[in-house]
Amino acid sequence: MARGLSRAGMFEFRKTGQRQRQTVLLRAWVAGLFALACLLLLAGRLWYLQVVRYDNLSARAEQNRITIVPVPPRRGQIVDRNGAVLAQNLRDYTLTVTRAQIRGDIGDVLDRLGELVYLSEGDRRKFMRLYQQSGRYTPILLRNNLNDIEASWFAVHAYRFPGVNLEARWVRSYPMHESAAHVLGFVGRISEEDQQELEQTGQLGNYRGTMVIGKKGVEKTWEKALHGRTGVEELEVTAGGRPVRELSRTDPVPGANLELSLDIGLQHLAEAQFEGRRGALVAIEPHTGEILAFVSSPSFDPNLFVDGIDVENWRKLNESPDHPLINRPLYGTYPIGSTYKPFVGLAALEMGLRSARELIPDPGYFELAGQKFRNAGGAVYGPTDMHRAIVVSSDTYFFSLGAQMDVDALHDFSKRFGFGQITGIDLDGERRGVLPSREWKRKAYKKPEQQHWYQGETVSVTVGQGYNAFTLLQLAQATSVLANDGVYMKPHLVRRIIDPLTGRFSYPVVGPQYTIDLKPENLRVIREAMVDVVRKGTARRAFEGAAYQAAGKTGTAQVYSLRGAKYKAHAVDERLRDHALFMAYAPVEDPQIAVALIVENGGWGASVAAPIARTVFDYWLDPARVAQRRQRLQAEQEARNAQAETPQAASPGRPDAQPAPDDEETPEPAPLPDETSAPADGAQEENP
Repeated sequence: MARGLSRAGMFEFRKTGQRQRQTVLLRAWVAGLFALACLLLLAGRLWYLQVVRYDNLSARAEQNRITIVPVPPRRGQIVDRNGAVLAQNLRDYTLTVTRAQIRGDIGDVLDRLGELVYLSEGDRRKFMRLYQQSGRYTPILLRNNLNDIEASWFAVHAYRFPGVNLEARWVRSYPMHESAAHVLGFVGRISEEDQQELEQTGQLGNYRGTMVIGKKGVEKTWEKALHGRTGVEELEVTAGGRPVRELSRTDPVPGANLELSLDIGLQHLAEAQFEGRRGALVAIEPHTGEILAFVSSPSFDPNLFVDGIDVENWRKLNESPDHPLINRPLYGTYPIGSTYKPFVGLAALEMGLRSARELIPDPGYFELAGQKFRNAGGAVYGPTDMHRAIVVSSDTYFFSLGAQMDVDALHDFSKRFGFGQITGIDLDGERRGVLPSREWKRKAYKKPEQQHWYQGETVSVTVGQGYNAFTLLQLAQATSVLANDGVYMKPHLVRRIIDPLTGRFSYPVVGPQYTIDLKPENLRVIREAMVDVVRKGTARRAFEGAAYQAAGKTGTAQVYSLRGAKYKAHAVDERLRDHALFMAYAPVEDPQIAVALIVENGGWGASVAAPIARTVFDYWLDPARVAQRRQRLQAEQEARNAQAETPQAASPGRPDAQPAPDDEETPEPAPLPDETSAPADGAQEENP
């Protein structure tokens, strides 16, 4: 019995062992199959990564190892016609802060940093405003223009200030400060609006790494040429982003250098004449259209805008009643008074409305439909022909001419001289002004009774008052065209574009746009009358003893309508007094300079404006300077001929395309606060 039980137990034990072996074997097979599956899966994954996605992953690895850093180009210089530097680049040390890397309180960091470098309250306020508005990884400017000592001190203690970086950069500088500021304009930090515009024009990639862009003046209109082409630097970096070595580099192409037609000596001289006054002056070389001087007074310092103007200076400039930020020759529109008379007289001669020797009675006034239009000061000139009318500035003569002349015919004639048209000068924001016509009035007014043109309105227009509103640039350009016998040269500020790599140069304007068909005998009548204005007329005192013969015309323009009352300068507010104007060119035989200027609320053009033009002419027509210019022009011509004989290289970038002058007139926006004028019932002119 016991033996049977023992055999049964042994059998059960063997059976259990066999089952365990089977279980272990099964588990081993399952584990083996699972391991094989995992191995196959791993092999498949490795094949997928190493074969299928090799190119993509290899590129990613390279990107993690290699970084592309843009290298911004150096901005081109701007010089005057004699090589004097007007805009340049200076090496500057700056402190920038990256918000994400700052440890501790930012105020405490600034306090400790102030022990090493000077931080003004303005610097701190400006920085804190930007610090709160900027992203975590955006470098924020803390301080610029560090000197060598400050930069050295910070470099030694930089380890104490994680997130604060010392950088060297090129910064734009304007060594002439306020001089020619409205011509040069300024650069400023690239805004979101600028980025959108760059993206729309496909230029955003060329501005990687660039911090500033042209905002006004030549800096803006010639931005494409001045900026250059951005280079790239290929660096090998660690996982933390620290550069290890340079792999390759494509150097940036610096921006083109611009040589302006301005003569900074003449510019300084002209600006000095407007010290303490509001006004504008434009001087043009008639044969070329080159701007020799471009004055807008008062002016401003463009250096204030390079890194962002502070609130105090902005408020001071923006709220000033003298409006120093306004480019007066370009934006300001004025009635030009009697300076318009030579063009009206020439129009009458060309139209055959009146001969030069025809005498018109001048009793001191002209009457039309019961309304009297009077001479300035009640002057009476008696029988007057066109020559004498221009010399003594007889309003009555031109009043009577206005009664005979069709305003549309006068509009079409004056338009060819540039009045009421976009001249196309290489500055942004030029205003068209108002050259009145029947079509203009229909567009400018909504009420039918206001849209009708009355002949009495032409009477005021012929003496440069009424609806006339021209820019001083237009008056200067018209004077230049008149001096150049009707040949229209486009006014421009950039004489030459100089490639910084090759030294080759190009000229943006090379020939006339068109020529006005004028009869020589009619031009002679107007020229002789303008000569006598200077010789024995209203401007005789200003040009007494001049070594050259000039031709010009004085002008005085009303700021508000007298409505029949007598003008008394001392009885009205200073900003409501008449504008003083003058236009002239010299020498008569071979015009080398044409000038138009206005002194706002200055009074008589003969006594206030004409002496300024005399000073400008004396400087420019000095025999020694004339000889120097001739030598320089001869050398330039020889270099130009030599360049033409060699193969042409790629020229530097030109400015953004500007639309051609449009003949269609549109209603002019409301005038600037200091330029308001009303149509005059009568004209206020100067006495001889």
